[in-house]
Amino acid sequence: MSQSMPETVQLFVTCIIDAVFPQVGRDVVEELERNGAEVEFPADQTCCGQPAYNAGHHRESTEVLMHNLEVLDRTDGTIVIPSGSCADFLIHHGPRLASGDPETAAMAERVAERIREFTSYVAGQREQASAEETETGDRPPARRAFYHPSCHALRGLGLRREGESLLDSVPGVERVEIEGAEECCGFGGLFAVEMPEVSTEIMNTKLDRLEEAGVEMLAGADAACLIHLEGGLRRRENPMQVVHIASAIAAGRQGR
Repeated sequence: MSQSMPETVQLFVTCIIDAVFPQVGRDVVEELERNGAEVEFPADQTCCGQPAYNAGHHRESTEVLMHNLEVLDRTDGTIVIPSGSCADFLIHHGPRLASGDPETAAMAERVAERIREFTSYVAGQREQASAEETETGDRPPARRAFYHPSCHALRGLGLRREGESLLDSVPGVERVEIEGAEECCGFGGLFAVEMPEVSTEIMNTKLDRLEEAGVEMLAGADAACLIHLEGGLRRRENPMQVVHIASAIAAGRQGR
Protein backbone atom coordinates (compact mmCIF):
# COMPACT_ATOMS: atom_id res chain seq x y z
CA MET A 1 0.00 0.00 0.00
CA SER A 2 1.49 3.36 -1.00
CA GLN A 3 2.12 5.94 1.70
CA SER A 4 0.49 9.34 1.41
CA MET A 5 2.71 12.32 0.74
CA PRO A 6 3.44 14.54 3.78
CA GLU A 7 1.48 17.76 3.96
CA THR A 8 3.49 20.92 3.37
CA VAL A 9 3.26 23.29 6.32
CA GLN A 10 4.59 26.84 6.42
CA LEU A 11 5.79 27.84 9.89
CA PHE A 12 5.20 31.46 10.92
CA VAL A 13 7.29 31.28 14.06
CA THR A 14 6.51 34.65 15.80
CA CYS A 15 8.95 37.22 17.18
CA ILE A 16 9.16 36.04 20.78
CA ILE A 17 9.81 32.41 19.89
CA ASP A 18 12.39 33.43 17.30
CA ALA A 19 14.22 35.88 19.56
CA VAL A 20 13.71 34.50 23.07
CA PHE A 21 12.63 30.84 22.92
CA PRO A 22 14.30 29.19 19.90
CA GLN A 23 13.98 25.76 21.53
CA VAL A 24 10.20 26.18 21.47
CA GLY A 25 10.50 26.68 17.71
CA ARG A 26 12.43 23.43 17.44
CA ASP A 27 9.81 21.64 19.54
CA VAL A 28 7.06 23.05 17.33
CA VAL A 29 8.81 21.75 14.20
CA GLU A 30 9.36 18.33 15.79
CA GLU A 31 5.69 17.98 16.72
CA LEU A 32 4.52 19.10 13.29
CA GLU A 33 6.81 16.56 11.65
CA ARG A 34 5.61 13.81 13.99
CA ASN A 35 2.10 14.58 12.78
CA GLY A 36 3.05 14.02 9.17
CA ALA A 37 3.98 17.54 8.04
CA GLU A 38 6.90 18.63 5.93
CA VAL A 39 7.78 21.95 7.53
CA GLU A 40 9.00 24.91 5.50
CA PHE A 41 10.06 28.29 6.87
CA PRO A 42 9.44 31.40 4.72
CA ALA A 43 12.69 33.24 5.44
CA ASP A 44 11.38 36.73 4.65
CA GLN A 45 8.72 36.67 7.39
CA THR A 46 8.85 39.40 10.03
CA CYS A 47 6.78 40.51 13.02
CA CYS A 48 3.07 40.15 12.23
CA GLY A 49 2.58 43.87 12.88
CA GLN A 50 0.30 43.63 15.90
CA PRO A 51 2.51 45.50 18.43
CA ALA A 52 2.78 48.52 16.14
CA TYR A 53 -0.95 48.41 15.48
CA ASN A 54 -1.76 48.32 19.20
CA ALA A 55 0.56 51.30 19.71
CA GLY A 56 -1.47 53.32 17.21
CA HIS A 57 1.01 53.11 14.32
CA HIS A 58 -1.59 51.81 11.91
CA ARG A 59 0.14 52.78 8.68
CA GLU A 60 3.43 51.19 9.68
CA SER A 61 1.65 48.13 11.02
CA THR A 62 -0.28 47.70 7.78
CA GLU A 63 2.94 47.87 5.77
CA VAL A 64 4.46 45.10 7.89
CA LEU A 65 1.28 43.07 7.66
CA MET A 66 1.10 43.40 3.87
CA HIS A 67 4.73 42.30 3.59
CA ASN A 68 3.96 39.12 5.51
CA LEU A 69 0.83 38.44 3.50
CA GLU A 70 2.84 38.70 0.27
CA VAL A 71 5.52 36.38 1.65
CA LEU A 72 2.99 33.79 2.79
CA ASP A 73 0.88 34.05 -0.37
CA ARG A 74 3.89 32.89 -2.40
CA THR A 75 3.95 29.61 -0.47
CA ASP A 76 1.86 26.46 -0.51
CA GLY A 77 0.06 24.51 2.17
CA THR A 78 -1.24 25.19 5.65
CA ILE A 79 0.31 28.07 7.61
CA VAL A 80 0.84 27.11 11.26
CA ILE A 81 1.39 29.79 13.91
CA PRO A 82 2.34 28.79 17.50
CA SER A 83 0.57 31.82 18.96
CA GLY A 84 -3.11 32.62 19.15
CA SER A 85 -2.31 36.33 19.28
CA CYS A 86 -0.37 36.43 15.99
CA ALA A 87 -2.75 34.00 14.31
CA ASP A 88 -5.77 36.09 15.28
CA PHE A 89 -4.13 39.25 13.94
CA LEU A 90 -3.34 37.75 10.54
CA ILE A 91 -6.67 35.95 10.23
CA HIS A 92 -8.98 38.79 11.27
CA HIS A 93 -7.06 42.04 10.85
CA GLY A 94 -5.33 41.08 7.61
CA PRO A 95 -8.50 41.04 5.48
CA ARG A 96 -9.88 44.11 7.26
CA LEU A 97 -6.76 46.24 6.82
CA ALA A 98 -6.38 45.10 3.22
CA SER A 99 -10.00 45.82 2.30
CA GLY A 100 -9.23 49.09 0.48
CA ASP A 101 -7.81 47.29 -2.56
CA PRO A 102 -9.71 44.32 -4.09
CA GLU A 103 -6.58 42.46 -5.21
CA THR A 104 -4.83 42.88 -1.85
CA ALA A 105 -8.02 41.99 0.00
CA ALA A 106 -8.29 38.77 -2.00
CA MET A 107 -4.68 37.95 -1.12
CA ALA A 108 -5.37 38.55 2.58
CA GLU A 109 -8.41 36.28 2.46
CA ARG A 110 -6.41 33.53 0.73
CA VAL A 111 -3.73 33.66 3.39
CA ALA A 112 -6.22 33.85 6.28
CA GLU A 113 -8.02 30.74 5.07
CA ARG A 114 -4.75 28.77 5.20
CA ILE A 115 -3.78 29.75 8.76
CA ARG A 116 -4.10 27.37 11.69
CA GLU A 117 -2.97 28.03 15.24
CA PHE A 118 -0.58 25.33 16.51
CA THR A 119 -2.86 23.58 19.03
CA SER A 120 -5.74 23.62 16.57
CA TYR A 121 -3.61 22.05 13.84
CA VAL A 122 -1.98 19.36 15.98
CA ALA A 123 -5.19 18.41 17.80
CA GLY A 124 -6.91 18.17 14.43
CA GLN A 125 -4.18 15.95 12.99
CA ARG A 126 -4.29 13.66 16.02
CA GLU A 127 -8.05 13.41 15.77
CA GLN A 128 -7.80 12.43 12.12
CA ALA A 129 -5.18 9.81 12.93
CA SER A 130 -7.47 8.46 15.69
CA ALA A 131 -4.56 6.67 17.31
CA GLU A 132 -2.88 7.28 20.62
CA GLU A 133 0.82 6.64 21.02
CA THR A 134 1.64 3.67 23.21
CA GLU A 135 3.49 4.71 26.32
CA THR A 136 6.31 2.49 27.51
CA GLY A 137 8.61 2.47 30.50
CA ASP A 138 8.13 3.94 33.93
CA ARG A 139 6.03 7.07 34.17
CA PRO A 140 7.09 9.85 36.50
CA PRO A 141 4.72 10.88 39.31
CA ALA A 142 1.88 13.03 38.00
CA ARG A 143 2.42 16.76 38.25
CA ARG A 144 -0.52 19.12 38.60
CA ALA A 145 -0.68 21.19 35.44
CA PHE A 146 -2.87 24.00 34.15
CA TYR A 147 -3.40 25.05 30.53
CA HIS A 148 -3.69 28.82 30.18
CA PRO A 149 -6.07 29.70 27.31
CA SER A 150 -4.75 33.05 26.11
CA CYS A 151 -7.29 35.75 25.28
CA HIS A 152 -6.74 35.93 21.51
CA ALA A 153 -6.81 32.15 21.10
CA LEU A 154 -9.86 31.82 23.33
CA ARG A 155 -11.93 34.82 22.28
CA GLY A 156 -10.55 35.49 18.81
CA LEU A 157 -10.20 31.92 17.56
CA GLY A 158 -12.49 29.97 19.89
CA LEU A 159 -9.68 27.66 21.06
CA ARG A 160 -9.31 26.08 24.46
CA ARG A 161 -10.19 22.39 24.29
CA GLU A 162 -7.46 21.82 21.70
CA GLY A 163 -4.63 22.92 23.97
CA GLU A 164 -6.11 21.12 26.96
CA SER A 165 -6.32 17.88 24.98
CA LEU A 166 -2.64 18.18 24.07
CA LEU A 167 -1.70 18.74 27.70
CA ASP A 168 -3.82 15.73 28.68
CA SER A 169 -1.70 13.61 26.34
CA VAL A 170 1.57 14.46 28.11
CA PRO A 171 2.77 11.55 30.31
CA GLY A 172 3.10 12.32 33.99
CA VAL A 173 0.73 15.27 33.95
CA GLU A 174 -2.58 15.69 35.74
CA ARG A 175 -4.42 18.66 34.25
CA VAL A 176 -6.35 20.69 36.80
CA GLU A 177 -8.81 23.56 36.63
CA ILE A 178 -8.60 26.83 38.54
CA GLU A 179 -11.11 29.52 39.34
CA GLY A 180 -11.27 32.14 36.59
CA ALA A 181 -9.44 29.90 34.15
CA GLU A 182 -10.51 31.97 31.14
CA GLU A 183 -9.55 35.32 32.64
CA CYS A 184 -6.71 37.39 31.15
CA CYS A 185 -3.20 36.91 32.53
CA GLY A 186 -2.71 40.68 32.57
CA PHE A 187 -0.20 40.95 29.76
CA GLY A 188 -2.36 42.29 26.95
CA GLY A 189 0.57 43.40 24.82
CA LEU A 190 1.24 47.10 25.34
CA PHE A 191 -1.38 47.14 28.08
CA ALA A 192 1.24 45.74 30.47
CA VAL A 193 3.53 48.65 29.61
CA GLU A 194 0.98 51.43 29.54
CA MET A 195 -0.97 50.33 32.64
CA PRO A 196 1.52 48.26 34.67
CA GLU A 197 -0.32 48.57 37.97
CA VAL A 198 -3.58 47.21 36.55
CA SER A 199 -1.69 44.56 34.59
CA THR A 200 0.11 43.41 37.73
CA GLU A 201 -3.11 43.16 39.72
CA ILE A 202 -4.71 41.01 37.01
CA MET A 203 -1.61 38.82 36.88
CA ASN A 204 -1.48 38.44 40.65
CA THR A 205 -5.08 37.25 40.73
CA LYS A 206 -4.17 34.54 38.21
CA LEU A 207 -1.01 33.58 40.11
CA ASP A 208 -2.86 33.43 43.43
CA ARG A 209 -5.30 30.94 41.94
CA LEU A 210 -2.54 28.85 40.41
CA GLU A 211 -0.79 28.65 43.76
CA GLU A 212 -4.02 27.84 45.61
CA ALA A 213 -4.61 24.93 43.22
CA GLY A 214 -1.10 23.59 43.80
CA VAL A 215 -0.17 23.89 40.12
CA GLU A 216 3.35 22.66 39.36
CA MET A 217 3.35 23.18 35.60
CA LEU A 218 1.82 26.10 33.70
CA ALA A 219 1.44 25.45 29.97
CA GLY A 220 0.09 27.60 27.19
CA ALA A 221 0.44 28.37 23.50
CA ASP A 222 1.26 32.08 23.64
CA ALA A 223 4.85 32.83 24.63
CA ALA A 224 4.02 36.44 25.52
CA CYS A 225 1.51 35.36 28.16
CA LEU A 226 3.90 32.75 29.49
CA ILE A 227 6.86 35.11 29.80
CA HIS A 228 4.61 37.58 31.67
CA LEU A 229 3.33 34.97 34.11
CA GLU A 230 6.77 33.45 34.60
CA GLY A 231 8.14 36.87 35.53
CA GLY A 232 5.49 37.18 38.23
CA LEU A 233 6.21 33.70 39.55
CA ARG A 234 9.94 34.32 39.74
CA ARG A 235 9.37 37.53 41.69
CA ARG A 236 7.39 35.40 44.13
CA GLU A 237 10.26 32.88 44.17
CA ASN A 238 7.80 30.23 43.02
CA PRO A 239 9.59 27.45 41.06
CA MET A 240 6.49 26.50 39.03
CA GLN A 241 7.51 25.27 35.57
CA VAL A 242 6.25 27.53 32.77
CA VAL A 243 6.33 25.96 29.33
CA HIS A 244 4.92 26.30 25.82
CA ILE A 245 2.64 23.38 25.02
CA ALA A 246 4.97 22.23 22.22
CA SER A 247 7.83 21.95 24.71
CA ALA A 248 5.59 20.20 27.24
CA ILE A 249 4.81 17.56 24.61
CA ALA A 250 8.49 17.19 23.70
CA ALA A 251 9.55 16.88 27.35
CA GLY A 252 6.85 14.29 28.05
CA ARG A 253 7.96 12.21 25.10
CA GLN A 254 11.56 12.32 26.29
CA GLY A 255 10.63 11.48 29.87
CA ARG A 256 11.74 14.87 31.26
